[in-house]
Amino acid sequence: MNWWERQVVPRLTNFCCGLGDVDKLRSPGCEGLHGKVLEVGFGTGHNVKHYPAAVTSVTAIEPSDLSWRMAQARVSSSPVEIRRGGLDGQRLDLPDDSFDCALSTFTMCTIPDLDAALAEVCRVLRPEGTLHFVEHGLSPETQVARRQRRFEPMNRRIAGGCHLTRPIDVHIERAGFELVQVERFYDSGPKPFGYIYRGSARLS
Repeated sequence: MNWWERQVVPRLTNFCCGLGDVDKLRSPGCEGLHGKVLEVGFGTGHNVKHYPAAVTSVTAIEPSDLSWRMAQARVSSSPVEIRRGGLDGQRLDLPDDSFDCALSTFTMCTIPDLDAALAEVCRVLRPEGTLHFVEHGLSPETQVARRQRRFEPMNRRIAGGCHLTRPIDVHIERAGFELVQVERFYDSGPKPFGYIYRGSARLS
C-alpha cells in the first residue's frame, strides 16, 4: 500500500461508511447471522452494533492496520468475541469448513481478485453456511452504467481501488453460491455510486 492507501483511505472509508444513510443498510444485511462468523473487510467495525445475538464469534479479515486500530473501541465494547484473522481475503489462512456464516459489506468493490476471495469464502464455510452481503456495484440502467465506467478510474485512485462496475450477484453465483434473496436498489446520493446489492446466499 502507498501512503494514500495506508493513511487517507481508511479515514475516508470510516467517514463515508459511517454516514446514517449507509449505516441503516447494515442491520438488514446482518439478519440471519449466527454462530461463528467470518467478516471479510471488517474496516473500522461499523457492523459490530448490528450483529444479531445468535452470533458467537467473529473472525475479522482486514488489510489496513490503521482501520484495525480505529476499530478497537467498537471491538472492545462488543459482547461478541472479535479477533483479527488475517489481512488478505484472497488467501485465508483458515481451515476448511470452519464458519457458519460470512459477512461482507462494502468490501467486494475493492478486493483486487474478487473471484479468488469468494472462492476462499466458499472453502471456509461449512456445507450449510451462508454469505450475507451489502455491496454497491453495477447499475442495470445503461446511462448510469456508462457514467460508472467513466468515473471508475478516478474512483479507484481516490478510494483505494474501489470499483463501481462489478455485478455483485454475478460474482457471487459464479463462485458457487445460490442466491437466497437479493434486493437491488439505489441508495441516496448520486446513482453511479449508490446502486446497492443486499441479500444472502448459500453454498449450492
